[in-house]
Amino acid sequence: MAQRVSSVNPSPVKINLRELIALGDQLLPVAWQAKRQLAAQSGGYRSRFRGRGMEFAEVRAYLPGDDIRSIDWRVTARRGKVHTKLFHEERERPVILALDYRRPMFFATRGCFKAVQASHLAALLAWQALSRGDRIGGFIFSEERNLELRPQLGKKAVLQLLRQMVADPVWQRSPHRPFAPQQRLAATLQRLHRVARPGSLILLLSDFSQWDDQVEKQLALLGRHCDLGLIHCFDPLEAELPPAGSYRLSDGERDLTIATADRSARQQYQHHFNQHREQLENFCHRQHCQLFLLPTDGDPLESLAGMKRGR
Repeated sequence: MAQRVSSVNPSPVKINLRELIALGDQLLPVAWQAKRQLAAQSGGYRSRFRGRGMEFAEVRAYLPGDDIRSIDWRVTARRGKVHTKLFHEERERPVILALDYRRPMFFATRGCFKAVQASHLAALLAWQALSRGDRIGGFIFSEERNLELRPQLGKKAVLQLLRQMVADPVWQRSPHRPFAPQQRLAATLQRLHRVARPGSLILLLSDFSQWDDQVEKQLALLGRHCDLGLIHCFDPLEAELPPAGSYRLSDGERDLTIATADRSARQQYQHHFNQHREQLENFCHRQHCQLFLLPTDGDPLESLAGMKRGR
């Protein structure tokens, strides 16, 4: 695997706290561009992120002109008269960064591991949320553990998230350890409901392996009361095989040689990735949420400043 050396990430396979903290300083020149880009997105996706969340205030009798989506059916049934919920805007919006550390995220042929790239963008997003005065929370999941960090205010919340990212046991995995069964993504997303309050912004950074109907169901349930942003992490080799030839891949213990000259095999390989991407795009279109792309050989700072939907 080619190793990329840059000011952001000296190591393609590890993260460290000093670099994640330093990203906060590098964010400043591009923060206003990213905010403007996100605010301007429209087109194929009917709704933008809703802005700050809404917090429940009280229940009162329904009046003509009230939003029927806010009707409290339990109170209505109990009192025999239609009642609606009233909300007031939260001063600080909860932002939950959901970070996939499952084993497929520890792969790359260019740039850095998907997990490393996702960690850097998550750190940038956390610093950006801090600059907006939002509350920052985290949800880190892997075969080793699931960690939930309730959204909190201030720099302390960002540092807590970054420390937990660096200290996660996934970074201490033995390269010779047998491949454990992959944690099911759908079951993991069910746990997100514990920390996702209505009005939260949930940004999920993953390669979305194991995407299926159950995953879509869980994300759709989250999207009823929260804003969703899906960030698709991928390696260029997953999108398209290299030019025709013979290539050797290694995990440090075993070698694998692949031949890429067969045109039919190349087309089938690319079709599989395009189909996966299309599933993500179609889901986001139906649910009116955002899809962003994060290749392993890109600059996470540029990804933040120029986030765009998957095509």
